[in-house]
Amino acid sequence: MKIVECVPNFSEGRDAASIKSITDAIESVDGVTLLDVDPGRGANRTVVTFVGAPGAVEEAAFRAVARASEVIDMSRHQGSHARLGATDVCPFVPVSDVSVEECIEMARRVGERVGEELSIPVYLYERAATSEARRNLADIRAGEYEGLEARLRDTAWKPDFGPAEFNARSGATVIGVRKFLVAYNLNLNSDSVADARDLALSLRERGRLERDPDGGKVPDGKGGWKRLPGLLEACKAVGWYIPEYGRAQISMNLTDHEVTGMHDAFEAADRLAREKGLRITGSEIVGLIPLAAVLDSGLYYLERRGASRGVPDVDVVRSAVQSLGLSEIAPFDPAGRILELRLAGCGLVSRTVADFTAEVSAESPAPGGGSVAALAGSLAAALVSMVANLTFTKKGHEDKREAMEGAAMRAQALRKRLLDAVDRDTEAFNRVMSAFRMARKADGEKRARKQAIAEATKGATRVPLEVMEMSVEVLELALLVAEQGNPGSITDAGVGGLMGRACAVGAHYNVLINLQGLDDDAFVEETRSRSAALGQRAEALAARIDARLRQSLG
Repeated sequence: MKIVECVPNFSEGRDAASIKSITDAIESVDGVTLLDVDPGRGANRTVVTFVGAPGAVEEAAFRAVARASEVIDMSRHQGSHARLGATDVCPFVPVSDVSVEECIEMARRVGERVGEELSIPVYLYERAATSEARRNLADIRAGEYEGLEARLRDTAWKPDFGPAEFNARSGATVIGVRKFLVAYNLNLNSDSVADARDLALSLRERGRLERDPDGGKVPDGKGGWKRLPGLLEACKAVGWYIPEYGRAQISMNLTDHEVTGMHDAFEAADRLAREKGLRITGSEIVGLIPLAAVLDSGLYYLERRGASRGVPDVDVVRSAVQSLGLSEIAPFDPAGRILELRLAGCGLVSRTVADFTAEVSAESPAPGGGSVAALAGSLAAALVSMVANLTFTKKGHEDKREAMEGAAMRAQALRKRLLDAVDRDTEAFNRVMSAFRMARKADGEKRARKQAIAEATKGATRVPLEVMEMSVEVLELALLVAEQGNPGSITDAGVGGLMGRACAVGAHYNVLINLQGLDDDAFVEETRSRSAALGQRAEALAARIDARLRQSLG
């Protein structure tokens, strides 16, 4: 699931009608989910959070900037927060299956449209910055809206997009890319703000000022003061007291959870706290969090206690919640707090088994054999993981633990990808049907329709081809656990082999029928050859698994 988050800040926090007009523009784009609208009267500023697929988020961001330029007049704006324009800042945040580089391209495309179509000066910042001087938002926003007209006359501050001319109504907009910020608080068994602040200074990347024996600051010889760096990179932290909790907390912003994860912060803080006679008793996540950040912590604690990491996401999440004490202060609901889980629930795979089979049985061509084949593959992968995990924990099989954990982890990844293919196969078929329904009266329409059908059919061919590739991997793992796994579960490995073969053969059928409608000889020949080789490999693996079962069962 490709997910991008966008968190634009608009210079309006008092007029509810204007704010709703902007959020309506965002929600007018299909595939976008509005998660939060946070207006502030004093700052006269509203922070909006929405997510969706990259293309949808890109379009929604542009529409939001355009609407803000219509309903916000910066020449009349007053507020306590630093600001440069009607849409002050618009960061894109990669959440799932999307790279920073993809988001940078999004930022550039939106910036170009805003500059050209709306005549608003645009600066790129953070990961999208065109120079180091423009990386920091505070540097770009220096002088704020009131100083913008003079700054635009400075050639060093020529906008990245749009005219180098003062737009009195809209000001300027800063667009960029940053990593997902995890707001994470650690609970102390103390009500001492001093303790919390001291720990925060030791943990945060910026650290603390170095002190001489008399407690004075130590000059750095460059007009500043020496600092002692903190333990955690990509971490900002402060200490405070929460009256409703009756305890102190270390409040953190983890600006790159791939550098410093929640488990890194928790363990480092707990070590330092114990040195002071304190403990970290639990923690809390503020707002939403990407699934990957929770899984990283869950996998860390599974490995630490010697448990297999090749388990379903629900078990990995449970490991993180329990180990980090995320429910100590208030219950942590993964479905509501983990971004991907909050967005899930609209595809075929979110339905019950009864609902899915009913959908397949209905008088409609999709979902059909392709989706069912992918589902069979996911079931095969699930059985492989089960056998591997049962072997991992079985006494007398310690020498196989590493291989079995590796097999279980790979099988879990394939299980999720094959489940995703259940929906992707149906979506690809629906795109083919949409292409066939295109107008075809004029010559231009006929050409466009023919091209659309060909491209959609190729897409519908690639999905089952990918399913075939995954089915071969699943069958290789099924053979491994059939030969080396827990003997008491060998029939489960055998059924995994049967389901894996059904997946491969079913997907092959779908590849071949789609190739019949294509005129691209090179694509047809290459795909036919590749699918035939995969089919042969799948049959050979399935035969070896079957032979192993018959040898074992007699």
